[in-house]
Formats: sequence, C-alpha cells, structure tokens
Amino acid sequence: MPFLVAAVALVGLLCLLDLLLTVGVVRRLREHTEQLALLAAGAGGGGGALPVGATVPAFEAVSTAGERIALDDPDGTVVGFFSTTCAPCEQMLPDFVDYAASLPGGRSRVVAVLVGEEGEGSVKAAALAGVSRVVTEPRPGALAAAFGTSTFPTVYVVSPDRSIVVSGHGMEALRNPVLPAGVAG
Repeated sequence: MPFLVAAVALVGLLCLLDLLLTVGVVRRLREHTEQLALLAAGAGGGGGALPVGATVPAFEAVSTAGERIALDDPDGTVVGFFSTTCAPCEQMLPDFVDYAASLPGGRSRVVAVLVGEEGEGSVKAAALAGVSRVVTEPRPGALAAAFGTSTFPTVYVVSPDRSIVVSGHGMEALRNPVLPAGVAG
C-alpha cells in the first residue's frame, strides 16, 4: 500500500510539472504569434528595419556596375533589401521591378540590395539591374547593417537628408505609405 500511495503522488507531481511547462509554452507561442502578425502587416520599424524618422548612418557601397551608391536623389531614394534564399523575396521581386520601372527618374532613384552567399542571386540581380542599382553583399553586409535590416524583404524610401520616410516589409509600404505628420507624400 505505501508503494501505491508513493506512485500516485509521483504521477500527480509529474502531471503538475507538465501543466506548468505547457502553460509556459502556450504563453511563448502567443508572443511569437503577435510578433509574426506585426511582420505580416508590414509594420515598419519593428522586426529588423529602421523605423520612419530614423537617420541612415554613413556607409560606403558600390553597385555591381561600379556605381557609387548615395542617397541624395531630391525625390527620395527607394531601397529594397532581398535575401537570395527567401520565398517572400522571390514573390515580391516582380512587383518591386514593376514599381521601380514606373518611378520618374528611373534606376538612379532605386537601390536593390541582394544579401546572400557570393554567386547566389545572379538571376535576381539581372532582373533588378535594368531598373535599379544593384548591390550584392554577404550576410551581414555593410548596407544591411547601416539600415538595421535583418529580415527580408524590407523596403525603404530615404529622403536626401538620409532620414527614413517609408519603412516596411512589403510592397504595400511603398504603394500606400503611412507618412508621419508634416511629411508630404
């Protein structure tokens, strides 16, 4: 009889421990679900992107065609970050190319950054080269570090004074920007 009481007590303690661990896991999953929902909504500034109003620090970069990259276009510079291995980047690329092709001022207003291993992304680079200045860099690269970008795809519009005017993770951020008070669209 004492062994039966001890066994029942042990099973009860194990069930209580299991319940506590399950509650902890559920709480963590809810936090992650909220973070993923923010990313899916294209919330600029969170999830690995500089927020609207932030200033891009100085950097040095050269395009694959040898052009010096500057963010000095008077109408703003569109910057898109793409990983060579991400599926959402692959899906967004044709829309980004169409958007860049429709901008007045042409490819001088657009910078596309391909982040990945050397030699990867040559097809993406070719698609982007006609409508943007293309920079390829390893992970982590100088441009991704300057923009605080760690998730892909990420898009920005940068004013000539290097401040972020638009920040997001999808084309809706470029097509329907949420501009801060006092900034004209």
